[in-house]
Order: sequence, then C-alpha cells, then structure tokens
Amino acid sequence: MAVDHIRLSQQAKDQLVKLKRVTGIEHWNVLCRWAYCVSLSEQSVPSIAKIPADSNVEMSWKVFGGRYADLYMAILKERCVRDGLGTDAETLAQQFRLHLHRGIAYLAGNKDLRKIDAFASLVLQAA
Repeated sequence: MAVDHIRLSQQAKDQLVKLKRVTGIEHWNVLCRWAYCVSLSEQSVPSIAKIPADSNVEMSWKVFGGRYADLYMAILKERCVRDGLGTDAETLAQQFRLHLHRGIAYLAGNKDLRKIDAFASLVLQAA
C-alpha cells in the first residue's frame, strides 16, 4: 500500500479544529476526505512543499478512506497519471499528502463554510 499511515501538520490540525467547530463535523477522517476531494477537483498540480508531520493527528489509510479506501487510492493513481507523474509508492504518498493539506487549507480559508449546509453546497456546485 502506498499510504499506510497519515500524520498531519500542526497547521492542518489547527485548520481542522476550526472546521470542526464551524461545521459540527466531529471526525477528522470525514473532514480529511472532503479536503482531499476538494483538492483533487482543482485542475492544477499541488505545489511541491515539505510538510511537517508535527501534530498529534494521525490515522491509518483504512480509517481515512473507510469502505471507500480502494476508490480513493484509485482516484489518486488516476490523477497522478493525468498530471504526468509516476504511480510508485513514494509519488503516491507525496501527492496524497500534498492534496490533503492543500484541500484542508482551501476549506479552512473558505469564509462561506460556516455550517454543514455549505459543505453540501460544495457538492452541488461540483455536479
């Protein structure tokens, strides 16, 4: 498995704490799934950055993806191919981390996300 374990940066944790407070979504993995999908919907490739794993928020890939973990990995592989990147374990892990953190930043920076309704409207806009 390309991604076995996920540990977030302190900045991402702080952003997730804010998102938990304003949306009422209680679980880190649910917010992380939203963030991941938001980043994947962006056409640009995330900028390469060294992201520290300096928070105490961590989860396994199975917890992150739940029953759709294989689907989330397949989507990541497809995105890497589309972006002209490899699908080796190191590239997949790096791209997942970049997409996850970019998505968290996007959600935390969206001033319209004040309630769970705003999360639902993100889905409607994308459809």
